Amino acid sequence: MTQGKLISLILIFAILIVGSMSFFTVEERQKAIMFKFGEIVSTDFDPGLHWKIPFVNNVRKFDSRVQTMDARPERYLTSEKKNVIVDAFVKWKIDNVSKFYTATGGDTERANIRLSQIIKDGLRGEFGKRTIRDVVSGERNQIMDILTVEANKQAQEFGIDIVDVRIKRIDLDKQISESVYRRMEAERQRVAKELRAQGEQEAETIRAKADRERTVILAEAFRKAEEIRGEGDSEAANIYATTYNQDKEFYAFYRSLNAYRNSFATKEDILVLQPKSEFFEYFK
Repeated sequence: MTQGKLISLILIFAILIVGSMSFFTVEERQKAIMFKFGEIVSTDFDPGLHWKIPFVNNVRKFDSRVQTMDARPERYLTSEKKNVIVDAFVKWKIDNVSKFYTATGGDTERANIRLSQIIKDGLRGEFGKRTIRDVVSGERNQIMDILTVEANKQAQEFGIDIVDVRIKRIDLDKQISESVYRRMEAERQRVAKELRAQGEQEAETIRAKADRERTVILAEAFRKAEEIRGEGDSEAANIYATTYNQDKEFYAFYRSLNAYRNSFATKEDILVLQPKSEFFEYFK
């Protein structure tokens, strides 16, 4: 190989290397910064292929997708000076890549640390204004909305956009939890006792009403039975009277036979009377 060809190959190889170093790509999920000797010269890059000057410009890329900062649970004081343990997280993304790089050096962990401090300060302030009942149930969503707005104002200073602040859980201190559980248990027992008392009162009312109705029903039934019995006895007396008047002698004989049948029902029955008594009139 001649010296000219060798030089040509070296030049071609150098041109290819320089050419490959003259272009860079930015993806949809990325933001990029171009530096000139360490100084930021451009940040406005759309997704696609871009040109730079080799050895003069260098490019650094950052993830522009939504990221999560999951803060460690922290203790906060409520307005009642009671401790609560709060576990929260933040959804954020890079809004201004130039500010982000200047403020954090492009370090995501450093950004998370700064965001964590902002959220802690916000939570401390919001919880200090409210009672335990407020933060656990009534105003939880309001706290998250306020924190999102307030944290966004501060995060804009280092090029971050806060998408959302969420409180995962709020736990009471162990001693407070036990106290709350005891109060809840006492309250449930009180309610249960009231309900049992109301139930017993209603049961007594129902029993008294049932007894009263039973007495009325029995009295009414007895009255009707007596009326029916009286009517029956009257009807029987009329029948007996009518029958007696039709044949007094036969009626007397029939009544005597019934008396004999009832008196001598079994062989063991003994009747001690004088033979000449009126009872044995029809035996003569």
